[in-house]
Amino acid sequence: MKKHNFYAGPSILSPYTIKETANAVLDFANTGLSILEVSHRSKEFQAVVDEAVALTKELLHIPEGYHVLFLGGGASLQFCMVPFNLLKKKAAYINTGTWATNAIKEAKLFGEVDVVASSKESNFNYIPKNFIIPKDADYFHYTSNNTIYGTETRKDYDSPIPMVCDMSSDIFSREFDCSKYDLIYAGAQKNLAPSGVTIVIVKEDALGKVSREIPTMLDYRTHVKKGSMFNTPPVLPIYSALMTLRYYKEQGGVKAMEKLDLAKAGMLYDEIDRNKLFMGTVAEEDRSIMNVCFVMKPEYAELEKEFFDFASSKGMVGIKGHRSVGGFRASLYNALPIESVEALVACMKEFEAKH
Repeated sequence: MKKHNFYAGPSILSPYTIKETANAVLDFANTGLSILEVSHRSKEFQAVVDEAVALTKELLHIPEGYHVLFLGGGASLQFCMVPFNLLKKKAAYINTGTWATNAIKEAKLFGEVDVVASSKESNFNYIPKNFIIPKDADYFHYTSNNTIYGTETRKDYDSPIPMVCDMSSDIFSREFDCSKYDLIYAGAQKNLAPSGVTIVIVKEDALGKVSREIPTMLDYRTHVKKGSMFNTPPVLPIYSALMTLRYYKEQGGVKAMEKLDLAKAGMLYDEIDRNKLFMGTVAEEDRSIMNVCFVMKPEYAELEKEFFDFASSKGMVGIKGHRSVGGFRASLYNALPIESVEALVACMKEFEAKH
């Protein structure tokens, strides 16, 4: 039976990425060595990093004056590194979910944090609007996509101060204006590579402004200077990331990915809205195209386990909702084929017909 992978992360990768990574595990760049054992100082692996940086800049239209880094520690480490490097006195954050909450917690260790808006009172089922970004803060931070709750900000804010964004779960799924940001970070395990590497895009002019001493490993300047090679980098995930970047370019770039993602999400949301058994969990204008969250309507709540078992029997994998929301979550990352969404929709229609 064909499996349809809707896991939220680690998540589906393109067949091209998996195949090329598997080949490199056996023989990397005709070296006779596995990518698992090759030196990160070798010219062959340096070529991987160089191409990955160049493709990231090309696909995301990153202007001059920015650095692309491949670091370890996940986005959770960035929650600490961002304020360590950028927060002098005060930072502004918007709280739209679990990961924003965690980022705020870390930032408070380094200075004052002004939470300019929050949707916590509604279990993060919408993106706050019409908030004011304070001009006296050092930077404004937001999380563009909220995997647990299924909300997404699909625009670039107009910020009067430097802007930072956690794009872990929607980077490469939408075009954005990089010049509006001082720093962007993203864990790779959603739209880029296996877990273990984090991509950071940082503006040169944003660094070196704080007076505090920064530990060597937590200083972005260390990794800029050493080209992501200060210590042994996560070699395998970086290689997989390069394969994904090549795949994106072959598919037509980010614009093509966004068109497909919008079609997939539109198809699934249409079925959720039509089907008498299901309902969405977030404000329609803030629906994520990466993580689609839905539940049984109250009058059919007792059918939740039955539908989960039914969908699982049809090859749907990873659709159980996060415990904070319950119900179901279908993650529609770039590598997920539209056929998988069609299969889930067919499954929902068949289950409706049974009831």
